[in-house]
Amino acid sequence: MKKILMPFLLMLVLVLSACGSGDTTEKSSDEKKEETPKTVTYQSENGAVEVPANPERVIVLSSFAGNVMALDVNMVGVDAWSKMNPRFEKLQDVEEVTDENLEKIIELNPDLIIGLSNIKNVDKLKEIAPTVTFTYGKLGYLEQHLEIGKVLNKEKEAQEWINNFKADSKATGEEIKEKIGADATVSVIENFDKELYVFGDNWARGTEILYQEMGLNMPEKVKEAALEPGYYAISPEVLSEYAGDYVIFSKNAEGDTSFQQTETYKNIPAVKNNRVFEVNAKEFYFNDPLTLEYQLEFFKKSFLEQ
Repeated sequence: MKKILMPFLLMLVLVLSACGSGDTTEKSSDEKKEETPKTVTYQSENGAVEVPANPERVIVLSSFAGNVMALDVNMVGVDAWSKMNPRFEKLQDVEEVTDENLEKIIELNPDLIIGLSNIKNVDKLKEIAPTVTFTYGKLGYLEQHLEIGKVLNKEKEAQEWINNFKADSKATGEEIKEKIGADATVSVIENFDKELYVFGDNWARGTEILYQEMGLNMPEKVKEAALEPGYYAISPEVLSEYAGDYVIFSKNAEGDTSFQQTETYKNIPAVKNNRVFEVNAKEFYFNDPLTLEYQLEFFKKSFLEQ
């Protein structure tokens, strides 16, 4: 009897051991799943913020919608300026929100909120979702995109885009300088309401590409007035003093453009030589990757006739 039972008992022990071993494997797999981080720590300018490792419902309250889109992260709410951009077609079905409409933001159930440091109700927004803010101009425009990449846990993708963009911009800049001359000057102007502005090298409208990446020359008058503050308001009567050999005109069609009909404007050398390149201001406002790519293509077409 013992001889019959012993193999049976031995087999039972082996089966139970195998089952036990299988359970251990399953637990180990579950434990590994639990180890996958649900949040990451982002070191913001205001301190550490716990943000979702894979955000799926982002609200952008100012400036950075294009950065988030470029990194292929879903948004459920954006600011009015971003919604106005004709090139941001993907935002058509995204809700327009403001920093004051907290009830709407709550309804959208965001898992991350991003905006500029001057937005209102930051403390209340932090109670709704992790909130990260940036001071405009504190970071370089490409560094800014890298930081957005870190917030979204997509730093590698952001850095890859930066490397490619810098190489393309530099090569294009060399071609442009070869065509227009190393000493040629370029100015960027924009009309808004009844005002006219010139821009330095870090206030979007393509200025970062023209001056920082391509190394094109800014007129001395513009450098003196707009380089440090970023922009400078002028009257149409003195535009000729700030106009470069080439002018990029970021044009608001609903703003005052009557100055273009004056003899003062028509006698500016860049105007007489057909070296004023007009573009829709709403498409040129920002310096996110999507806008930068568009600006670069616009410059290739305008300066190089590509």
